[in-house]
Amino acid sequence: MYPQGRHPTPLQSGQPFKFSILEICDRIKEEFQFLQAQYHSLKLECEKLASEKTEMQRHYVMYYEMSYGLNVEMHKQAEIVKRLSGICAQIIPFLTQEHQQQVLQAMERAKQVTVGELNSLIGQQQLQPLSHHVPPVPLTPRPSGLVGGSATGLLALSGALAAQAQLAATTKEDRAGVEAEGSRVERAPSRSASPSPPESVVEEERPGGLGGNGKQQAEEKDLSGPYESDEDKSDYNLVVDEDQPSEPPSPTTTPCGKAPICIPARRDLVESPASLASSLSSPLPRSKELVLMAFESHPHLRGSSISSSLPSIPGGKPAYSFHVSADGQMQPVPFPSDALVGAGIPRHARQLHTLAHGEVVCAVTISGSTQHVYTGGKGCVKVWDVGQPGAKTPVAQLDCLNRDNYIRSCKLLPDGRSLIVGGEASTLSIWDLAAPTPRIKAELTSSAPACYALAVSPDAKVCFSCCSDGNIVVWDLQNQTMVRQFQGHTDGASCIDISDYGTRLWTGGLDNTVRCWDLREGRQLQQHDFSSQIFSLGHCPNQDWLAVGMESSNVEILHVRKPEKYQLHLHESCVLSLKFASCGRWFVSTGKDNLLNAWRTPYGASIFQSKESSSVLSCDISGNNKYIVTGSGDKKATVYEVVY
Repeated sequence: MYPQGRHPTPLQSGQPFKFSILEICDRIKEEFQFLQAQYHSLKLECEKLASEKTEMQRHYVMYYEMSYGLNVEMHKQAEIVKRLSGICAQIIPFLTQEHQQQVLQAMERAKQVTVGELNSLIGQQQLQPLSHHVPPVPLTPRPSGLVGGSATGLLALSGALAAQAQLAATTKEDRAGVEAEGSRVERAPSRSASPSPPESVVEEERPGGLGGNGKQQAEEKDLSGPYESDEDKSDYNLVVDEDQPSEPPSPTTTPCGKAPICIPARRDLVESPASLASSLSSPLPRSKELVLMAFESHPHLRGSSISSSLPSIPGGKPAYSFHVSADGQMQPVPFPSDALVGAGIPRHARQLHTLAHGEVVCAVTISGSTQHVYTGGKGCVKVWDVGQPGAKTPVAQLDCLNRDNYIRSCKLLPDGRSLIVGGEASTLSIWDLAAPTPRIKAELTSSAPACYALAVSPDAKVCFSCCSDGNIVVWDLQNQTMVRQFQGHTDGASCIDISDYGTRLWTGGLDNTVRCWDLREGRQLQQHDFSSQIFSLGHCPNQDWLAVGMESSNVEILHVRKPEKYQLHLHESCVLSLKFASCGRWFVSTGKDNLLNAWRTPYGASIFQSKESSSVLSCDISGNNKYIVTGSGDKKATVYEVVY
């Protein structure tokens, strides 16, 4: 371990014990050089270990994503088999007795699949889309651990997932065709039946709801001119077909139905929005199986018809995030190594409370103290105390509108002592929450028949309301008067957010535009045109990014000062609500596909995903970024705890 000649030979007897200064300096120099060599050797070993650790972490993440994708695919295939078995069970009684026996015997034979046959089939599926041969990978529900030779195993899993993604797209199309025959749900022809977020709200349990000829009359009424009365308007806007609980919603129903969240039907609609909400009232039968996976992170490998048609990134995983440059070039985004880790980035969300509102929940908000949640449905806002464990019942009910009109938005003032509520009425109500019993302390009346969204300035002096006529009304909250109107949207203004410390306003509309307004000068600064209606938007609190949720199922993140943006493609239907965390590092979006997605700002790495049993119409994040609350079409709100 020590170099030869490091120390001088021992002194002989009678020799004086004496060193010169030069000898002492030489010894110190030798000691220093030896320690320096040891330091460099240990430093190299530490760097090598650190690089190995990073590589192992990267492999672990890849392995986790791939195993989760296989898990999702397994559950999906099991659900497909269950549904097809149900269809067969319904069809078999219509066959002759002889044919019934033959079909039952064939079905029993089909169920008898040996492990050898299964491995052989999986191997064939892997070999078809791959240019190289890999051994078959058994489909286990969860990974058994990371073993030696991980690179080969990961390549094999990548190949398996590439094959599964292609098969899933084909299977989904076939399933849609089969269910289309067996479903009684009305179908909309195509995108033309996509209502807009604020006016085609779901109406459930309305005996006189529009259907059949009623739909045609409503369409003629909408095309012929303005509504004759607010009541007529409400009857047109709030339409929902109540499904039998045992009947799963057909995937071929309208591509977008923010049912209750207020989706004003487009002026040129050919189909009534009545068909859009048929899937909201009945929970999906497979919810029990998927609940176990609802909060897993990195669910990017869902084999959907959307993702399978997009380019893939190395490893066989379909890309879902794309960077669009100023010249329109679209490239898959390679996520940085810290995309899903670091301070302020959540790992997953855990469901804490279910709040049984009793009507479709179109609007939600949570107090700054996270003690109370406010849920807006048909005619009223209910107040819930979520600070205590146990079953939840509302502690107060604020009757804001007529019983048949939906609440579209509710916003707390920064001090948490007042709540502003807007919906399918020309009047906004301001509630005093500090009183022993909540009461209305002021009302603001405009000429528009409905309010779709609200925003409050940071100093709580001004309120902004998005109206069904496309105008943005500015209200003085101290004097309860209208100050100004921003006019520009040619169809209903559906969503709103404030940026730049309360000096700029961003609005999205059913006219396929997003507009920016200067609040000091009272003029429009920017306009961004899209090919789809805008249902939701949010501005990052501390960066120049604007997230936009669209009817087309895309989420787009625009840079407000540069001509660049990101496109995210994980949602499979309309994006109905969107909210940034106050730290600005992540945001959530919800949609008619029953999903709550959490994204990394700005490039959109998927942090976690939760699947609910019905369309998720609204969402909010607490000021401390610890809780998420959602409102859904199955008449409840859900409170999640964000786990870091």
